[in-house]
Amino acid sequence: MKSRLLKMAVLTVFAGIFSTASFAQCVKYPDGKYYNLDGTPCTNTVVTAVPFLRITPDARSSAMGDVGIGLSADPNAMHFNASKLVFAEQEVGVSATYTPWLRSLGLSDVYLAYLTGYVKLDEFQTLGMGLRYFSLGSIQFTDTEGQELLTGRPNEFEVAFAYARKLSDKLSAGITGKFIYSNLAAGQQLEGGETIEAGVGGAADISFTYITPIKTRNGDSDLTIGVAFTNIGSKITYTKSIDRDFIPANFGLGAAWTLNLDDFNSITFAGDLNKLMVPTPCPGGPDCDVDPQDGRLDYKQQSSVSGIFSSFSDAPEGFNEELRELMYSVGVEYWYDKQFAVRAGYFHEHVQKGNRKFFTVGLGLKYNIFGMNFSYLVPTTNQRNPLDNTLRFSLLFDFGAFESDN
Repeated sequence: MKSRLLKMAVLTVFAGIFSTASFAQCVKYPDGKYYNLDGTPCTNTVVTAVPFLRITPDARSSAMGDVGIGLSADPNAMHFNASKLVFAEQEVGVSATYTPWLRSLGLSDVYLAYLTGYVKLDEFQTLGMGLRYFSLGSIQFTDTEGQELLTGRPNEFEVAFAYARKLSDKLSAGITGKFIYSNLAAGQQLEGGETIEAGVGGAADISFTYITPIKTRNGDSDLTIGVAFTNIGSKITYTKSIDRDFIPANFGLGAAWTLNLDDFNSITFAGDLNKLMVPTPCPGGPDCDVDPQDGRLDYKQQSSVSGIFSSFSDAPEGFNEELRELMYSVGVEYWYDKQFAVRAGYFHEHVQKGNRKFFTVGLGLKYNIFGMNFSYLVPTTNQRNPLDNTLRFSLLFDFGAFESDN
């Protein structure tokens, strides 16, 4: 029973569109600001459907506080910034990652799997492909009276194809097309008798990367700057309702500075800034700002495109609240002889916008064509993270090493 309740809680989070509980319930005070019912500053988290699209899928980046937009290219650039792929050192690369989910809560069949790869067509062009699969395990569905119905296996997946091209020796651009499928409770019925269906959508990523060498007293170094607009696409629904929900469109800006200290030692400092390009919910909950024509929340009536533009200026408390919606990641990576790596990082999200704060650590090993990365999340708040105290790992295959041996 405990396992079932935990899974249903996760399902509610991932499909908050089925419940008004996903909206904040705040009160507007005379000072013009919103507060929770207990008098604390209003918790007004930006809510989207299919949030699994924003989960950091690889162990290297997750060991560095979830940074990745400006890191050196590997197959996992598909998630962060596909335009980096054209700067990859090898002609072909493949990566596979397995991420246990909610292990600290006793669940054993919830996980995220990620398979991605790339191939260089020539010096200027690269193709990439990615498959992301999120499983919520087995769940026993019940009706409103607690009677058991069918047993389901909710799951979501994304298939992505990318094309990256050099615009100059230092600048590249990339575009990614995505197909999104989300089956959380297909076939089940809501209280009003409406049947839940699988959600289907499409999206695109647009990204740019700039790399330039920098001379230092201690040797050569490289500065990489990346910009990525991800998950720009259609809204999604799980019913026949015209009220559709936003997917997690995101703006990301990242940089990484790699210093080659000598022939054996190098160190990278990296940082990312992210912001969801999704309208901020009305802090008064589902009963505020309702359109009298159809009863839908005003912000949900916006199209995907208008929602992206309005997301930078629609926070109820103005510019200060917009700044609270920024998420920050910083990380460091040390390599010895390009075979052994040590990593650490920190992720920060404002307390009113989700309150995710955690340190991360990890290791990397590379031998011949194989590479392995490990990461571990260290919680810093009382709010549970699905990856608390979880060891996750990635495998990388560098097929270019075969050519080096010949």
